[in-house]
Amino acid sequence: MTIRVILVDDQPLLRTGFRMILEAEPDIAVVGEAADGEQAVEQVRALQPDVVLMDIRMPRMDGVEATRRIAGSGRDGENAARVLVLTTFDLDEYVVEALRAGASGFLLKDVPADDLVAAIRVIAEGEALLAPSITRRLLDMYAARLPSAEDPTPDTLAMLTEREVEVLRLVARGMSNAEIAAELYVSETTVKTHVGHVLTKLGLRDRVQAAVYAYESGLVRPGAI
Repeated sequence: MTIRVILVDDQPLLRTGFRMILEAEPDIAVVGEAADGEQAVEQVRALQPDVVLMDIRMPRMDGVEATRRIAGSGRDGENAARVLVLTTFDLDEYVVEALRAGASGFLLKDVPADDLVAAIRVIAEGEALLAPSITRRLLDMYAARLPSAEDPTPDTLAMLTEREVEVLRLVARGMSNAEIAAELYVSETTVKTHVGHVLTKLGLRDRVQAAVYAYESGLVRPGAI
C-alpha cells in the first residue's frame, strides 16, 4: 500500500527537500503541495491523501485552522487525512492548539530524514506520534493553564473503568501499546481494546488528544513523566 502525502509549507525550498526525502521511499508518494492553509484544505478535498505534513505559521490560513478543517473532513471519520504538524521551534505556542484541533502529532522541521519517514508511516497506520520528551516540553510550557490539584475531576472520567483510567495515564506518558502491555502485564490486544474504549467514551480522535485530555483534566500533571 502506498502512503499518499500532501506537503504544506509556505517555503518552496522546504517542500522540495521534504519531497526528495519522501519520494525516495517505495511506499510513499507525494501527491500534492500547498503554500498556505486554504490551499491545503482544497488539496485534501481534491486528492484525498493519507497524511498531511502541515506547517503552522502560514499566510491566509494558518496550520491550526487548516488542521481543524481537515481533521473533520475526508472520506469518513475513520479514514480522514491525518495531520502531522511541522514547526521550526519545539516550543511553538500553536502546537497544543493544533493537537486540540485534531493533529496526530508534530515534528521539528530539522528532524532527521529517517525520523520523518518513520513518522509518516506511524501516522498513516492510525497511530499518534507522541514522544515523551516532546510531551514534557509542551506541558512545561502550558503548565500554568492546567488544572490545579484542588480542581474537581471532570465528570467524563467517571465513565472510564479503573483499568481504562490507568491506561489513559500511561498513554499520557507517551508509552506505546507494547510498553503499556509490559507495564500492566497484559497483551497488546488488550491494551488496544482499552485505548479504543477510552477514545470512544471520551469522544477523542486519537492518543494525542487523549494525552492532552489527561493533563487538562488533572488526571496527570507536569513532572509525572
